[in-house]
Amino acid sequence: MAAPAAQPSVLETTYKVREAEGILDLYFYRRVGFQLAKLFAKVGISPVGVTLLGGLVGIVASHLYFYRDLGTNIVGMALHVCANALDNADGQLARLTGRQSKEGRILDSVVDHLIFTSIYAHLALRAFFAGASPAVFLLALIAGICHAVQGGAADYYRNAYLYFTSGRSRGDFDSSAVLRSDYEALTWRAQPWKKFLSALYLNFTRQQELIAPALGNLREAVDQFFSDQIPDWLKRRYGDAARPMFRFWSGLMTNTRMLLLFIFLILDRPTWFFWSEITALNLLLVYLVYRQSAMCSSLLEMVTQSRRQQLD
Repeated sequence: MAAPAAQPSVLETTYKVREAEGILDLYFYRRVGFQLAKLFAKVGISPVGVTLLGGLVGIVASHLYFYRDLGTNIVGMALHVCANALDNADGQLARLTGRQSKEGRILDSVVDHLIFTSIYAHLALRAFFAGASPAVFLLALIAGICHAVQGGAADYYRNAYLYFTSGRSRGDFDSSAVLRSDYEALTWRAQPWKKFLSALYLNFTRQQELIAPALGNLREAVDQFFSDQIPDWLKRRYGDAARPMFRFWSGLMTNTRMLLLFIFLILDRPTWFFWSEITALNLLLVYLVYRQSAMCSSLLEMVTQSRRQQLD
C-alpha cells in the first residue's frame, strides 16, 4: 500500500511554486516574509498595506544610493533587502489569508517598477553630478526599458508554468483578449482606480505576449482543444521541459539585480549596473526566449497531433 503523499507545510503553501524559487528566496526571503506575513495578519494589516510599506522603504533606499558614501549606500542596501522581504510578505500574506486579488497583483507590480525607476533615476543623477555626460540619463532609460522587458518575460513564463502544470488552478496567466473585455466593462467615472490599474495590466500583458508569441499560440491551442481540463500527459511534458530553465530565469529576477547593484555600488561604478542590464542580461533573455519558443513549438505540435488522433 502506497504511503500517503506528504502534505505541504503552511510555509510552502505561501510559495508561488517551489521549483521556481531561487535559493536565496527559499532560505531567506520566503522564511522572513512568512514571519512578517503572520505578524501582519495578527495586527490586521492588509496585503495592499504591506505592498505600499515595501514601496516606501524601497524608494527611501533608492535615494540613499544617490550619495557617494559607502556607509550611506550600505544603509540603502539594508533597506532594499527589507523592501524585498516586504515584497515577498505581501503575496504570502494574501495567500495565507485568502485575500488574493488581481488589483493587489497589479499594484505590487506597479510598486516594484516605481522602486527600480527611482533607483535608476538616483544612480543616473549620482553619475551626472560625479562628472558623467548628460547621455547617462539616456543610458539609464534604455537600461530601465530592458529591465522591464526582462522582468516581464520572467514573470510571464513563471505564470505559464503554474498554469500548465497545475491544470489552470494556479498562476495568473491572463490573456490580453480577456483583459480588454474586463477593461472595457469598467468606466472612468464609476471606477477610476480600477480602470487605471486595468489599463496598466492590459498594456503589461500585451508586452509579454509580444515577447512570447509561441507561448501564446500554445495557450490558445490548449484552451481550444482541452477546454475542460489540461491532460496529465501535457502537464508532465510541460513541467519536464520548462523546469530546467528556471535556474537561468532566476538571473533575470530581483535577487540577481540586487546583487549586481550592490557590487557596483561598492565599486562606485553605478553606470556599470546600467551596462549589465543592456548587455549580459539582455543576452540571457534572448537565449531563454529562444529556448522557450522552441519548447512551446514542440509542445504545440504534440497538442495538435493529439487532437488529430482524438478526431480520427
